[in-house]
Amino acid sequence: MKLLQNQTVIVTGASRGIGRGIALKLAEQGANVAFTYLSSEAKAKELEAEIAAKGVKAKAYHSDAADYKAAEQLVTDVLADFGKIDTLVNNAGITKDGLLMRMSEEQFDAVIKANLKSVFNLTKAIQRPMLKERKGSIINITSVVGIRGNAGQSNYAASKAGIIGFTKSIALELGSRNIRCNAVAPGFIETEMTGALDEKVVAQWRESIPLKRGGTADDVAGAVAFLASDWSTYITGQVIQVCGGMLT
Repeated sequence: MKLLQNQTVIVTGASRGIGRGIALKLAEQGANVAFTYLSSEAKAKELEAEIAAKGVKAKAYHSDAADYKAAEQLVTDVLADFGKIDTLVNNAGITKDGLLMRMSEEQFDAVIKANLKSVFNLTKAIQRPMLKERKGSIINITSVVGIRGNAGQSNYAASKAGIIGFTKSIALELGSRNIRCNAVAPGFIETEMTGALDEKVVAQWRESIPLKRGGTADDVAGAVAFLASDWSTYITGQVIQVCGGMLT
């Protein structure tokens, strides 16, 4: 029996990077996967086919997690298509880096909306069906940057720190209904985004990490699969750092 056999999960922002890795890992463990994308339909359709090839149901939804009404509609559509939702993974997010002195109001607002308000939107929308079933797992993807900060990322750090506070609050609110809410905080994860960085910079990052390597999307996905499964039924309100020991 696979870890997530016959479960249904929603993963937001899954067409690439960490979100893609999460969607594939959950499918490998037997989950039916509904996932959202915002820009690349081609990548979304490719992922949809890759998930379906694992013998589970998969469907891509063009939906903006930062839009409150769109989040409500997504949950309605997934319930209609899949019949139930066991786990929500709030992964959608963006970066608009820059030092505070050069950061515009628009750059700050855009990151807060995409990264933090999206978590509110989807969690609010998923609350009712999970309360009805008296069970569920909500997993929010935050970052070690939300714990320790990072120069040039005040907007991103604020959004990710906000996710941690939100996670702990929702765990307290919904725990009595057997709904768990946890966060996963990735560290330096090597994806196509980090592939654009100078190799010397990447090497310095790797050297500073106790495990002496960058993480992979699969490393993050393993923690998410654990939190979605019955192996973690007594874990809620926690932040699991997947960072190779960057923060100890």
